[in-house]
Amino acid sequence: MKDDFFSLARLTAVLVKEFIQMRRDRLTFAMMLGVPLMQLVLFGYAINTDPKGLPAALLSLDHGRYARAVSAAMENTGYYRFEYRPESHEEAEALIASGTVSFVVTIPSDFGTKVARGERPSVLVEADASDPAAASGAVGTLGEVSQRALAREFAGNASAVSLPPIEIITHKRYNPEGITQYNVVPGLLGVILQMTMMMMTAMALTREIERGTMENLLAMPATPFEIMIGKIAPYVGVGAVQVIVILGAAKYLFAVPYVGSFWLMILAILVFIVGLVLLGYTFSTLARNQMQAMQLTFFFFLPSILLSGFMFPFRGMPGWAQTIGEILPLTHFLRVIRAVMLKGSDWPAVADEIGILVIFVFVAAGLALLRFRRTLD
Repeated sequence: MKDDFFSLARLTAVLVKEFIQMRRDRLTFAMMLGVPLMQLVLFGYAINTDPKGLPAALLSLDHGRYARAVSAAMENTGYYRFEYRPESHEEAEALIASGTVSFVVTIPSDFGTKVARGERPSVLVEADASDPAAASGAVGTLGEVSQRALAREFAGNASAVSLPPIEIITHKRYNPEGITQYNVVPGLLGVILQMTMMMMTAMALTREIERGTMENLLAMPATPFEIMIGKIAPYVGVGAVQVIVILGAAKYLFAVPYVGSFWLMILAILVFIVGLVLLGYTFSTLARNQMQAMQLTFFFFLPSILLSGFMFPFRGMPGWAQTIGEILPLTHFLRVIRAVMLKGSDWPAVADEIGILVIFVFVAAGLALLRFRRTLD
């Protein structure tokens, strides 16, 4: 009876069989090792909830030593990187509106005069608060750091005792209340579309192979391009329904502002959806079954959600992580959708990002057609 209940030989045979099967299913085995390793690297090195070295613009209308001391102290905090020195308010406005910089620091022309007179000087800091997490830490350090910089300039001077505190005037642009939903909900549009569009289309071809209906498709008098269009078009329609639901919820449930052009936003969404379904279709030609198709989708989805700027500030990541993020279509879509909805950006401001999405569509279409032809062979 004991031998009937448990046999070490039978257990060993089952274990050997499973290891052989695992070795044959190389994609699944690679996912078992690759996904934890990728999570460890991304969360350990790439994610930073207190971003520093953010690009900033310094509009200094006072070129005296006090103004230079304050600007140098700001840069020494590590939060600001003054890459731009605009000459006018209009130039500075264009930089923050396009997303080129996260901050614009303006030092007025009478800054040094007020300091010398013992009056209270002021510094204007305009922060791109469309991502509240990126702006909070940098803004909170300004007052104390600037005050210490002036105190050093006044070292040994009796008037330093009566040195008035610097007034830091902070303008949080595009999301002055710092409402997290204004940043998260538009980003969720891209995340949900990527998760569902890629997963559904990634199973399109593998489902035909598993069910044995691929022969029926091959027998049809249709070209690979026509078959591909016929397979992905319904999912584009499903994506359109999702867009309506998400945008409606964003407006009526979370009161997310719609500042920019509605049709420009729709154009970006359409290009993004087409690119996703084409990439999902490419995954379906690489996978042998639906499980492998899901694994490929998840493997692409994980770095997208972590490195695109959806969950964590994009500019706070190290250079190598930002380089990977620039390759991902979700990164560029998030920039477009947030710029149009929250900033009211027009076509010239987002044309480059949409252009990158269009390039992604053509690359994904080429890969899908190439892989599908090989699948037919």
